[in-house]
Amino acid sequence: MPKLLYARSPADAEEERKVQKLAGARHAPDDWTMRAKMIVASWDGERTSAIAARLGCHMQTVRERLARFNAEGLDGLGDRPGAGRRRRITEPERSRIIALARADPPGRPVRDDAGKLRATDETSPPQWTLDGLTDTARAEGIQIQRSQIRRILLAEKVRWRHTRSWAHSYDPEFAPKGRRSSTSTPTRPPVPR
Repeated sequence: MPKLLYARSPADAEEERKVQKLAGARHAPDDWTMRAKMIVASWDGERTSAIAARLGCHMQTVRERLARFNAEGLDGLGDRPGAGRRRRITEPERSRIIALARADPPGRPVRDDAGKLRATDETSPPQWTLDGLTDTARAEGIQIQRSQIRRILLAEKVRWRHTRSWAHSYDPEFAPKGRRSSTSTPTRPPVPR
C-alpha cells in the first residue's frame, strides 16, 4: 500500500502566495497550473487519490509532483530538461521569426499621404515567402534554414500557402481575366437527390 504523501507547508508567505496565484492563473502554462493545484489541494488536506480524481490524472503523478515540490519548492513545479538534442533556435529567435511572419513584408506597397503606393524596399517581394523569411531572418543574425521556419510556422498553426502572383495584383492598371476562352468542356448538371 502506498504511503500517504502531502505537500510540505509553505516555506514563507511569498511561496504560498505564488503557488496560490499560479493555481488560479488562466494565462500560465497548463502543466504549471495543474501542478500548483495539486499542491494547494494537498495543503487543504486532500489525499492523492482525491486530487488525482479531481484533476483527471494518475495518483502516481500526484505523488511524484508532491515529492518534487517537497524537495525543490517552486522550482519543482517546472519541467526538468528533457533528453535529446537542445534546440538550435532559441526562444527569442523563434519569437522574432513569428513576429516577422506576422509583420508586413518590406516590399508590400502602402499608400502614402499623397495616395500613391510606395514600398519600403521596392526590391523585396510584396508577400512573405519561406525564402523571403529565411533571408530576412539571416540578415538579422538568426542562423536558420527554410525547413525550420516552415516547422515553426506549422507549430504555431499558421497555414502556409504558396504565393500566387496571378491571384491579386497591386497594379492599378491591371485588368482581370475575362470569360473563359473555350466552352469545349460542358458543365455537368447537378445530380437530383
